[in-house]
Amino acid sequence: MADLDTLVGDLRAEGDDLDALVAELTPEQWAAPTPAEGWTIAHQIAHLSWTDHVAERTTSGASGDSAAKEEFALTLKKAWENPTGFVDEAAEEEARNPELLSAWRTRRRAMTGALVQVPPGTKIDWFGPPMSAASMATARLMETWAHGQDVADALGVTRVATDRIRGVAHIGVRTRDFAYAVNQQAPPVEQFRIELTAPSGEVWTWGPEDAAQRVSGSALDFCLLVTQRAHRDNLDIRAEGPDAAHWLTIAQAFAGPPGVGRTQSGREQA
Repeated sequence: MADLDTLVGDLRAEGDDLDALVAELTPEQWAAPTPAEGWTIAHQIAHLSWTDHVAERTTSGASGDSAAKEEFALTLKKAWENPTGFVDEAAEEEARNPELLSAWRTRRRAMTGALVQVPPGTKIDWFGPPMSAASMATARLMETWAHGQDVADALGVTRVATDRIRGVAHIGVRTRDFAYAVNQQAPPVEQFRIELTAPSGEVWTWGPEDAAQRVSGSALDFCLLVTQRAHRDNLDIRAEGPDAAHWLTIAQAFAGPPGVGRTQSGREQA
């Protein structure tokens, strides 16, 4: 993957692009439903605002801010007390903030500023295993991009894909075994070969060239698949081998329980 400065630059650019999409929305548009059931555009931005703030707190804690470290520990405790509801509750509370957009702008700037200050080799605590600053930046990029897709879908806007999605694709590949685990299935022992065509036309690859199980196609469509923002049948993704084909039915780049995915019409499945 790219170096930390490049990843943080991509994260900033992704946030700015989404910001431009929502900056001039009317109150009625902020209240528009998105493909995620029960979530409006305001909920989507509220979720990013809250998560960016939590990411900044734990990242600052990793750099030696003891108050920030304690604040994240308290957030983590609350999450474990309500593991299935804390994300929705936080989004609901943040969505009621009349200064939501301003708050998100402030929080995401603070987060990216904290990321570039993390000492090399330092691990950052999170809701799952601790991660490096580069991994945190990539994870925040993935989530910003994915929730930005929800907003774009709600507005009927087609976004121009950029090679920033390489970070999203990378997480999608790296979380292969996690997808099996959350579905209570044993992952295949063999590695897969992944070959994706980037928006720029470059071909991105992961895994051994001679692997029997293979996935290929559009990098954009792969990212939509692993973030479960589009239905498998609507995407230009090809699988060779039964294990690779099955993986594409359960792949998810995000933490938490198995996602419900999208129907062919683009709405979240019931």
